[in-house]
Amino acid sequence: MKKIIQNSILTFALLLGVQTLFAQAKFEFEEEHYEFGDVKEGTIVEHSFNFKNVGDEDLQIIRVNASCGCTTPEWTMTPIKPGESGSIKVKFDSNNRVGIADKDIYIQSNAVLPNGEVGGRYQLKIKGNVLKN
Repeated sequence: MKKIIQNSILTFALLLGVQTLFAQAKFEFEEEHYEFGDVKEGTIVEHSFNFKNVGDEDLQIIRVNASCGCTTPEWTMTPIKPGESGSIKVKFDSNNRVGIADKDIYIQSNAVLPNGEVGGRYQLKIKGNVLKN
């Protein structure tokens, strides 16, 4: 009987460890690309990329960078629990940026990426055309 209890406890501990090992946070964005169309030079374009954590572990955004200093990201700083939502708000300053604007936003987090990599860079994009005043 003692052996059965020991084996049951060991099996339970093993299953718990395997579950923890495979627990992952995962982004599900409403959209990953935003086209803001034509804007006049000097306009500040703002857009929020909303997402949900569809994984089974808290999602933590470590850092968000943009491909250009004209684009400034703000993001949910607290861990996002499974099933909860967050956002990454992006501001693009079109001052002195006449022409096609094609900006990338890179997210570093603990989320599993679509290719299966964990902790890599997730990429969002904003695009539009800045018209001279």
